[in-house]
Amino acid sequence: MQAASRESYKIAAERLDAYVRGAEPSAVASTADDILSVATLLRREPRLRRALSDPARSGADRAGLLGEMLRGRIGADALDLLASLASGRWSAPSELLEGTERLGVEALLASADKSGDLGEVEDELFRFGQVVSGQSALSNALSDPIAPAEQRAGLARELLAGKARPVTVRLVEVALGGFGGRSFIGALTRLVELAAERRDRQVAYVTVAAPLSDEEERRLGARLSEMYGREVSVKQTVNPEVLGGVSVRVGSDLYDGTVLRRLNETRNALAKS
Repeated sequence: MQAASRESYKIAAERLDAYVRGAEPSAVASTADDILSVATLLRREPRLRRALSDPARSGADRAGLLGEMLRGRIGADALDLLASLASGRWSAPSELLEGTERLGVEALLASADKSGDLGEVEDELFRFGQVVSGQSALSNALSDPIAPAEQRAGLARELLAGKARPVTVRLVEVALGGFGGRSFIGALTRLVELAAERRDRQVAYVTVAAPLSDEEERRLGARLSEMYGREVSVKQTVNPEVLGGVSVRVGSDLYDGTVLRRLNETRNALAKS
C-alpha cells in the first residue's frame, strides 16, 4: 500500500482493536465474516471499488454510500468498521479491497486470540500448507483458477473437517480467494505470519532432513529469540534431500547450514578449478 492507504488502514485497524477489547470472540468472528463478505463483493464489483475510493467524493459521502447499500445486511459493528475504511483516503481502488480483506482477516485472528486458540490456528494453517505442498494433485486442485471457488472451498472444508478450528477453515477459504493477490500457498504463508505477528512473534521456517526433537526445537527457538529480540515461532519442514544440517529462514534472512548446500558449494568450486 502507498502512504495514504496505509494511514487509512491504520485508523480502521485501531478502531478494530478498540472494538475487539469489549466484544465476545463469537461476536468478533461474526463481524469478521461480514467484513470478508464485503471484500468478496468489492472483488466482484470494480465500479463499487472505484466509487468507494473516489478522491473526488468526501469521506462522509463514501461512508454514507456504503451505509445505504449495506445497512441491515451486515452487523452494525462491521458496518462501522467498514465505514471507517470507506471514509479514508485510498491511493487506488485495489488498495481499498486489500485493506478490507486484511481487516477481515485481522478480525478473524483477533477472535481466535480472544478465545485462546490463536497459536493452534497458526499451526493448523502451516500444517495444511505443508500437506498441500507435499501432494501435487491436491495442490493443483486447490490452486486451479478455472475451478469454481466454492468447489475448491468445499474440498478444503472436507479435508479439514474435524481436524481444524472454524477460524482456520475460514482463513483457508480466504487463502483460496488469493488473499492479497497471492497464490494459494503464498496466501497461507502470509496468514501464518499475520497470526504470529498478532502474538508478537517472528516466524522461522526451518528445513531439516529428519525431524528435530522437542528439545532441539525449543533450543533453536530460544537462540533465534535472542538474535531477533522477540519470541520466534518455529515452523519445521522435513526434506530428506537436504541430507543433514539445518536451513533457517527468518524474513529475508537465510541461514543455510545443510549438507546439501555444502556439497553444492564444493561441486561448484571443483567445476571452476
